Formats: sequence, structure tokens, C-alpha cells
Amino acid sequence: MLWLQNYDPLGNAALSTLVAALPIVVLLGCIAILKIRIHLAALLGLALAMAVAIFAYHAPIKLTAAMTAYGAANGLFPIGWIILNLIFLYHLTVEKGHFTVLRSSLALLAPDPRVQLILIAFSLGAFFEGAAGFGTPVAVTAAILMQLGFRPLAASGLSLIANTAPVAFGALGTPVIALAKATGISEIALSAMIGRQLPFFSLIIPFWVVWAMVGFRGMLEIWPAALTAGLAFAIPQFLISNFHGPWLVDIVAALSSLAAVAILLCFWQPKKIWKFPDADNAPLASTQLKPNSNSILRAWAPWLLLTAFVFIWGLPATKKTLDGLSSPKFAVAGLHNLVVRVPPVVPFPTPANPTAPEPAIFNLNWLSATGTGILAAAILAGLMMGLSLGQMMRIYAKTLFQVRFSLITIAAMLALGYVTKYSGTDATLGLALARTGKLYPFFGTMLGWLGVALTGSDTASNVLFGGLQKITADQTGISATLMAAANSSGGVMGKMVDAQSIVVASTATNWYGHEGSILRYVFFHSLALAMLMGLLVLLQAYVFPFSAMVVK
Repeated sequence: MLWLQNYDPLGNAALSTLVAALPIVVLLGCIAILKIRIHLAALLGLALAMAVAIFAYHAPIKLTAAMTAYGAANGLFPIGWIILNLIFLYHLTVEKGHFTVLRSSLALLAPDPRVQLILIAFSLGAFFEGAAGFGTPVAVTAAILMQLGFRPLAASGLSLIANTAPVAFGALGTPVIALAKATGISEIALSAMIGRQLPFFSLIIPFWVVWAMVGFRGMLEIWPAALTAGLAFAIPQFLISNFHGPWLVDIVAALSSLAAVAILLCFWQPKKIWKFPDADNAPLASTQLKPNSNSILRAWAPWLLLTAFVFIWGLPATKKTLDGLSSPKFAVAGLHNLVVRVPPVVPFPTPANPTAPEPAIFNLNWLSATGTGILAAAILAGLMMGLSLGQMMRIYAKTLFQVRFSLITIAAMLALGYVTKYSGTDATLGLALARTGKLYPFFGTMLGWLGVALTGSDTASNVLFGGLQKITADQTGISATLMAAANSSGGVMGKMVDAQSIVVASTATNWYGHEGSILRYVFFHSLALAMLMGLLVLLQAYVFPFSAMVVK
């Protein structure tokens, strides 16, 4: 029997909104204020979300259980699979002592940690976002920054802040493609609109992330590197998104940014090299240990292999080939095609265009999954480093034990997100933001931020709220393309505060259990950047409407 969602189950919009927000408020409060271990907080938030779905929204118990299982499965695969294999690769490099050589070699090119931050967290992170997405960039860049001497809080928080501007075009444009399917607006039009919003932030993020690290004066000392990285990323991002499409935006822009900063460093270095307050954690100066080319190559080989494998695994042709070999799909019993979204979240149904039930199909694409590519890179790197299969199996078992609580947390977080999605509590929150009249362009952007904060994915947020954005925009006379794009552009700022990303960062830096500190570190930056994006969309809607013209 079909189950129809109800977005005001208590008969009072304000009260229904408060009840819908309760699991999220409790979850964040437990993490940031009560400092409860995050896997316990996640399980508590999940239990509360299930209770709200069953007792307030009257979702059947069997249906709610299926939502929970489906979300947990998607948390363990592909996201948990990525984290497990990436930390495995990291442990292999630690086992062979390559991190000292890696630090000293990068110090030869960029002795200043502030410039290293721009190169790794912003430029290289954007490449991984474009090639793979789904937590890969934060995990990789946080792990590398740790090897370069950054403290766990800084490595985690700064990686999260830097991983914003590329997110909307991540995984070869997956969020934009999903948004197009959810709204019926062409991928090219959405790509172009997002490409008129994010480049402004691509320009300022290198400045912003260094400011978050060392303050305003410290940021000004390396402004040439920040400006070069930002411009070299923002200009290709605008051009490719507007004149080609969403697929290669991040890849080209990231490579352009990396190359531009590398060239700049051949002619310019900061007048004053900033050092970590703790001398033991400072990267090796260029005058110290100067490794030869062979040792440098061996130290960077695992990360170069990782880059190559992630890129190859992300190519559509590779995915198609590997999926052709094995990619089983399972319809989730008790959930698939049983939940129906209703107006105003979806258009009013007609005989020619009825409302389709929500699908629930688990895709076990284990061969084409990014985590499998990371595992292949790790095994090859381990063999190149001279490790036996027995040694690697021992390290893998150690890694699995280390990340066990992270995997539980990610599974619980995704389960919570899926319960809110299929029960309709997410739509209740979205409708509350949609009832803001002339300020809707601002709050519609914040809705995208909320969507990613809840789900941990710009793709999921676009699927979740893309249709609602289009319907509300049509009702208010605002460009539907603008507001659909704003959902994705605003969503990228929520990436740094979603619990899933925070767990990925804490696990990559071996700092599990301190997620509350990371959340407090990044929350202001996330909210401030989202509000700035909201103001930009507000200006596009009313002051510079020509910037919101639809591409034909």
C-alpha cells in the first residue's frame, strides 16, 4: 500500500516544523555542546528521527525500519568504503616512514604552510572533488596536511572550509545532473547559472581559508598565492560551466590552479616564512634534509597513484565497463515505490503526469566504486614500497579496527538523513524556509545549505529540494533556474558542517572523538559563506536580473 507524505501532521505549521527539526537540534547539541561521542550522538539522533517519523508523521514501523536500513547501507557503501581504504593507504605510508620525505620535498617548493594549505586543501582538494567527490577530497587533503605537520583540528577544519567552491560540480558534475533530473531544467542552463555564482567564492576561498588559519595579517602576507590560486580556478570554472557544461569544470579548474601556483612559486616566495607555534610540528625547512629525487618519488608515489586511480575510476567509460562486469542492484523491500511525495513539494498530479512513488534501490557497484579504486591504488603502492601481502593484511585489519566507530557513525548519519527524506520531515523544514516572500531568494539559498547539512551531499540536497525550489520560484515569479542553481550553490557551504564530512575529517586525521571541536571550528565559516551566497542570489533576483537569464 502506498504511503503519502504529510508535511503538516500536527495541523500547525510552526509546531510541525519544530518537531521536524528536533532530531537535528538534538544531534548537533549533543556533538557541539554536550560533547557526547559522535557515534552515540548519531545513534540518539537516529532514534529520535525514527520516533518523529512513527509517532508524529504516522509512518508505518516497517516502512521506517526500511528507511533506516537503506540509509545505513548507503553510509557504509560507498562512503565508509572510501574512508576505510584511504586510511589504509595512509597507514601504509606511515609504516614505511615516507611522511618525513614528503614534508621536506614540499618544503622545497612551498616552505610556508599557508601556501601548502592553498595547494593541498584548495587546489588539489578540488581535483579530488571533481574526480570522485563523496568525502574523498576532505579525507585525502586532511591526511596529507597531517603529514605536513598540521595539527588535527587545523587539518580537519581547514580541509572542510576549502572543500566548498568545487562541490557543486563534484564527481564529474553529478550534483548538477541530479538537479536537472529533479527539476526538468536542462543541465547546461543549471551549469551556467551555478557558474555565475560560485566563481566569486572560488576567488575568495583561498584568502578565507588562510585567514581562518593565521588571521587577517598573516593572510595578507601571502596574497599573491591566494589570488593566483583563486583566479586560476574561478576563470576556468566560469568559462567551462557556461560554455561547455558541468562535467569537467572542477578537473580543469583544479589543474589550472595547481599549475598557476607552482609557476608563481618559481618566481615568488613570502618575505616571511610562517611557522607553526609548536616547533616539533613545523614542516622541515628547505635548508634541512634535502632528499634526492628517488626518495621524493617514493614518498609521493602513493599519493600520485591515488590521484591517477581516482581519476581513472571516475571516468564514465571506466564506470560503464566495471559496472558491466558486476553492479548488482537491490530494490529495498518494504520501501521501494511505496512512499509518495505530495504537493507543494511536487507538482500537482495530472492524468498525463501522475506523481511517481519514491524509488529505493541499493546499487552495490563494488567494482566501479571510488573506494575500490583507492584500495587498488593502496595495494599497488604497498607492493611498490616492499610490503608483503601478509603485512598489508595486518595493516588493513588494524585500520578496520581503528575506523569502526567512524563507520558506525556514518551509517547512523545516513540512516538519519534517509529517515528525514522518506518520512517528509525534510520537506516540512524546507517549506518553512519557502514561506518567506520577497526574501525567498536568500532563504531558498539557505534551504540548499540546510539540505547538505542534513544529508551530507549536494547531490542529495538537489534531489531533495530541487523540485520544491522550482515550484516555489514559479509561484513567486522568480527564475526557477536561478533558485534551482541557488540550492546547489548554497548547499556547498553546508558541506563543512554536515556530520558525515566531519567524521570523515576526524577519521582521516586520527582525531576521532573530537567532532564537536571541529564543528565549532567551522560553523561560523559555513554560516557566513552561506549567507553571503544568499545575498548574491538576492542581488541576482532583484538588482542584476540579467545575470539570471536562462541559457538557451
